[in-house]
Amino acid sequence: MERRTVRIWPRTEPFLLGALPVAAPSKLSWHYLRKMATYVRTQDGCFPVLSWPKWRHIACGKLQLPEELAWLYFDSFDLLSGHAPREKLEWAECLSECSSKSELNQQRSKLSVDTLQFLLFLYIQQLNRVSLSTSMIGEEWPSQARSASASGREAKTSFQNKNWDCHAHLSFLQRHLSAILELLVEPQQPVQSGHAQTESQISLEAVRALSLLLEGSLHSRGNVRPVHRLLTHNPLQTQTGFSSLSRSFSLHQLLCCLKDNLTLNPFDLSSEEGARKNLIVSNSNLAPPGSKMMLMSQVLKKTVAENSATLTSANIKIHRCSHAFIYLLAPLRSVSVEKCRDSTLVLGPVEISVHINNCKNVRVVCVAGQIIVRASTGCTIHALTPTHPLLLPGNRDITLGPFHTYYPSLEEDMASVGLAVVPNAWDQPLLLGTEGLVPAPLSDHSSSSQDPACYRLLPPADFDSMVVPFHTSGDTSDVPGGLPPQYQEVLDDKQRRIQKWYKSLKEANLDKEQQCRLREEVESMFQEWLVKAGHKRELNSLTVAGGLQ
Repeated sequence: MERRTVRIWPRTEPFLLGALPVAAPSKLSWHYLRKMATYVRTQDGCFPVLSWPKWRHIACGKLQLPEELAWLYFDSFDLLSGHAPREKLEWAECLSECSSKSELNQQRSKLSVDTLQFLLFLYIQQLNRVSLSTSMIGEEWPSQARSASASGREAKTSFQNKNWDCHAHLSFLQRHLSAILELLVEPQQPVQSGHAQTESQISLEAVRALSLLLEGSLHSRGNVRPVHRLLTHNPLQTQTGFSSLSRSFSLHQLLCCLKDNLTLNPFDLSSEEGARKNLIVSNSNLAPPGSKMMLMSQVLKKTVAENSATLTSANIKIHRCSHAFIYLLAPLRSVSVEKCRDSTLVLGPVEISVHINNCKNVRVVCVAGQIIVRASTGCTIHALTPTHPLLLPGNRDITLGPFHTYYPSLEEDMASVGLAVVPNAWDQPLLLGTEGLVPAPLSDHSSSSQDPACYRLLPPADFDSMVVPFHTSGDTSDVPGGLPPQYQEVLDDKQRRIQKWYKSLKEANLDKEQQCRLREEVESMFQEWLVKAGHKRELNSLTVAGGLQ
């Protein structure tokens, strides 16, 4: 009876935030990662922790990956590693002092990650493969001919983003659990044809790495524990063949035990009562750290403004919203914006990443650790980010602009998640196309493998400031870090013209009747502009919203 109460489930964050929403390169298949697992155990500086220089050597020299792609995987995993905000701020300060690529590489060489967990992280990049059945043999990047002929519509409909699908996480682990365990087996252990043998053993230290992907509880309402802690206690200790003397498990028994007890994540939002009826659903009252989630779905022609504790450190999904204005002014863990249209989103600092997928005419204003855009059209992203914005296939008419707003507690919220004002790479995107990951060209877009109209930097002439229309407490009174000079000059010029207007008005010496007619004319033109620019609806919805919730 007690055995049936044991539950083991996929952890949310590695799949939600770690797996890039694009097909992984063939060199990250099980075959090559198994070779890597053998190699790292025989090389200095590779095990039990893997340094950036060693990973760069393996990725670029052995796996033939572009260096920028190798760094993307390494840095993305490091983002999930749970560094304290103070450590992140110190790291940002060190990076901001680098004035050359050699200095940057020297600074990066100080980074290292847990080797076995990083191997598992690389393996789950296969989550978004079109066919999971091909994952053992690998899958090449889409061919250039296919990429050139496929329309934007085809690119969007042929891809299913599984990052927020807990059922897909469970299915992935059920299909690949044997291969995952074999990556953790010592090189001298016998493994044949991708199937574990009964006599093979797996060390407790290796199973600790499995806690990146799995967690669970002994009872239906028991405390959530890393999987390696569950497996070393009854009733699972006996089932897994764990030996306290050798500190190892029977690989075959461990595999059977995990499969028997593997279940859907109990904190999945789809299991929340009323999730399909309510526009906003959260599991914050139940979920442990890392599983806190909120779904905002089908917010239509409304303004939503919130800065409550419910948002803090939550993973947010904004789904199928249209003609909406959404202000989430709190420190967030991650934000996924999917299938939204004609909307504006202003976000508090996002610790890990902002994913924009299959959106149209959406404006996102954010400070974020990482920004990823895929299969979206006509979107504008005003960002402050220490990493290069990643533009995946299927984008068109993306505009990148500098972060240009603030709210009173913004700087305090940034510090709480370890985000600084420098370095800031908002205008240095990377494009993922047929030849891999490449820096986006600044002037000649036709040289990239993506659509020539994939993106542009916001022209300074089109720039304007943005005001958050809510009052909260805090000390921030300007855009953190200021604006780039060319954009600040535009605002300064507008301010000079306003002052010139007031001066001309004062010198005109209009009588009261003339002043009244002028005021009416200006008001009429202003209302006409509000309607034409689409701001009238925003102002009306703000009146209904009334303020922060």
